[in-house]
Amino acid sequence: MHRPEDEPAPSIRRRRHLRTTAITIALGAVMFTVGAVGLSPPGAGTPGAASSASPSAGPARGIEALRERLKRLPKDPVGWADLGMALVQQARTTADQATYAQAEKALRRSLALQPAENLHAEIGMGALAAARHEFRDAVTWARKAVATSPATPASYGVLADAHTQLGQYEEAQAAVQQMADLRPDSSSLARASYTFELRGDTVQAKALMERALRAAGTPGERAFAHTHLSSLALDSGDPATALRQAETGLAIAPRDAGLLEARAKARVATGDRERAVADHTAAVATAPLPQYLLGLGELQQSLGRQDRAEAQYAVLRAQETLRRATGTPADVDAIYFEADHGDPRHAVVMAEAAVRERPFIAVHDAYAWALHRAERDEEALDQADEALALGTRSALFLYHRGAIHQALGDTAAARRDLRQALALDPSFHPLHAPAAREALRRIDDTP
Repeated sequence: MHRPEDEPAPSIRRRRHLRTTAITIALGAVMFTVGAVGLSPPGAGTPGAASSASPSAGPARGIEALRERLKRLPKDPVGWADLGMALVQQARTTADQATYAQAEKALRRSLALQPAENLHAEIGMGALAAARHEFRDAVTWARKAVATSPATPASYGVLADAHTQLGQYEEAQAAVQQMADLRPDSSSLARASYTFELRGDTVQAKALMERALRAAGTPGERAFAHTHLSSLALDSGDPATALRQAETGLAIAPRDAGLLEARAKARVATGDRERAVADHTAAVATAPLPQYLLGLGELQQSLGRQDRAEAQYAVLRAQETLRRATGTPADVDAIYFEADHGDPRHAVVMAEAAVRERPFIAVHDAYAWALHRAERDEEALDQADEALALGTRSALFLYHRGAIHQALGDTAAARRDLRQALALDPSFHPLHAPAAREALRRIDDTP
């Protein structure tokens, strides 16, 4: 294997630096990806989604330190790329489009200073494109980074995340394998875990995420692993373990939004809804992203607090107005929100645009739900089948398909999906889980 210590001194410095910066961005991209599935916070999904980094003050101080350094060294391409990467990470947490613009400006400044073989900036541009849901551009930048340095694992991480969101699952798996072959560290092991999670193999996914936790070298990596171990436990019907994993992670990163959401879900599963509200509220305060706003709003609605729910929904509507102004495709949670709390016909339009740019299983599910809510159930069933084609264990996806089957009059298929959804996680959603139980009761009581 080609090792950094065999290379000239500049490459040694560049590779070593990637270990401390680009891997953080890569982990953020895994978060974005997983979050988009509804199994845990992406994004990848965010994305994208909130990064599992340290509390917000830490990255802010890091950004200021990078800016101070660039005042002294304004022609340092690595310094500008580092600043761009840090801003991408911050923007994932804050959902601030202006910060993404600052990140792009810094990364392009790096590329202007070093147009060719600028590995830091190429990886940073790939991460930025993914965070903006420009996944084809993310693939292009990741491939440039691979061409610049075929032995740098982080390049394959960006490539894997982009392929996943484009529905190119075999290509994503190949990129993860290349990444793990180069360095089986926390970042590559987390992605390997996710490839199994997507395919419904939660046992192998858990084993790999536990390895990722053992290999974690930073608080952010450890927090990330605990977040997804919590999610995997909840998907396996073990809320006590889910709660323990979330609390262990929060001892490391007390303000991590993904961990706060994980603990909230575990607390709902154990019947502790008031403290779940507190956790969701803290997650929104840390990262006002659609998934946290919608989660808090629907939990408040399930408790009969419509006015408090509407406060969250008002923020979501304001975010949607901003999204339309920028012309970017809607994220999954925005489509769910519009389908359930807005105009289902408009949700269909949003989903159609989203699935063209991002034919990922979670987007197919959101499209299916929007079509169902718009009373277009035959089309909805095709999308729901697409969402579950890999074998992903998602109670929400199964509930959606079950409701579609019921609307089409196929009670046997509806019963199968609804029962499976509730068996996976009886508290998978504050509004839809009770609806699934009521639907099953009606089916079973029908002569």
